[in-house]
Amino acid sequence: MSADTGVDPARVTRLLAAERERFAASHPGALAFRDRAEQTMLYGVPMNWMTRWASPAPVVVSSAHGAQVTDTDGNRYIDLCLGDTGAMAGHSPPAVVEAVAGQLGRGATFMLPTQDSLWVAEEMSRRFGMARWQFCLTATDANRFVLRLARQITGRQVVVVHNWCYHGSVDETLASLGPSGAVIPRAGSVGPALDVSATTRVVEINDLGALQRALADRAVACVLVEPALTNIGIVLPDPDYHSELRRMTRETGTLLVIDETHTICAGPGGYTGREGLEPDFLTIGKTIGGGVPVAAYGMSAEIGSAVVASTFWREADVGGVGGTLAGNALSMAAARATLAQVLTDAAFERMESLAIRLADGVAAVIAELDLPWHLTRLGCRAEYLFTPRPPRNGAEAAASGDAELDGLLHLAMLNRGVLLTPFHNMALMSPATTADQVDLHTSAFAEIVGDLIG
Repeated sequence: MSADTGVDPARVTRLLAAERERFAASHPGALAFRDRAEQTMLYGVPMNWMTRWASPAPVVVSSAHGAQVTDTDGNRYIDLCLGDTGAMAGHSPPAVVEAVAGQLGRGATFMLPTQDSLWVAEEMSRRFGMARWQFCLTATDANRFVLRLARQITGRQVVVVHNWCYHGSVDETLASLGPSGAVIPRAGSVGPALDVSATTRVVEINDLGALQRALADRAVACVLVEPALTNIGIVLPDPDYHSELRRMTRETGTLLVIDETHTICAGPGGYTGREGLEPDFLTIGKTIGGGVPVAAYGMSAEIGSAVVASTFWREADVGGVGGTLAGNALSMAAARATLAQVLTDAAFERMESLAIRLADGVAAVIAELDLPWHLTRLGCRAEYLFTPRPPRNGAEAAASGDAELDGLLHLAMLNRGVLLTPFHNMALMSPATTADQVDLHTSAFAEIVGDLIG
């Protein structure tokens, strides 16, 4: 038995081999697609992250509606991955389909505003409390643009991020703490464009002493954080962490950027709205377009005025902020439909109740089998890790990982008709998710873990 996970590693290996055989028998089309696709697509997939699924080949989707996906082999799945949050509104929500189809018939992009953009900006202000908004296509764009604006208006160059953070493919954020405590490129960082130790300071979430030291010389333009870590399992902040983070940034003239791209799961206004946070900038991507690419970055009225005063708008198109397709009419139509009719306040209440149901079911199985595992929930998102207690920082969460056990759980779930996010054990609720689907996940979890224990 492994003292860390409470399971026999040899049994994990045997069960994983059996699940791979089971996948191959039920997914001949996926294997054939992989073999053919390797001839024309790098890695055999249209985007390299798709190689992270634990299956011998990614399933090939033929259709998806609500919280269910059907593949080209005819297999159906309860989707608790939801495009790693990108489809949190559910797949093909009718209101979004209608709005997008209608706008496409009237034109998709003009590099001019539409009435939808005004409605969306006003709704984003209501939800998140930020006074001024701009739109783009991905959270990566939003975070890149905000970092540039923060450096411009502060005259400072350095950025602070959390260890094991994720803010998209932003060069300055692909950084972590090495064994000696030095800032190093994040493991897997491809062709780093710059020396991250020169641009970035990395601190652990909940380490207020490290944060104070990082800000002390007043060289930091901004602190860019998720209010809770979500990409290394869920790591929640200590009760006083955000109030102290805000106090320290204000005292040192440092701007505070909150990235709500995943923590929108906390509620209609994300963690910021739920906890009454007061960032200078807020970024969000993925969720607000119902599957259509759109992202946003908002700022306080004071910061908005500082941005306008310190930038040269006659050269806006070459300033490194914005893009030809940013804020396009199709994205704005999708965002309006999603916010007005799908990801509503009432929908979030129901989604959270389903996440509680899932968390209670998984916790009961863990307790019954006396496993040293735990589950952490944030709003309508829940994740399990193979440790008895929730980690307090990114390093602890990373150390609790077990790649082969992760692979077994993901593949065994997939073979039983449940999709989990391939990067971690995340289950996310959508407005279309049902209690029966949640209970099917719990039943599959109990079966898999029962086989694992023997």
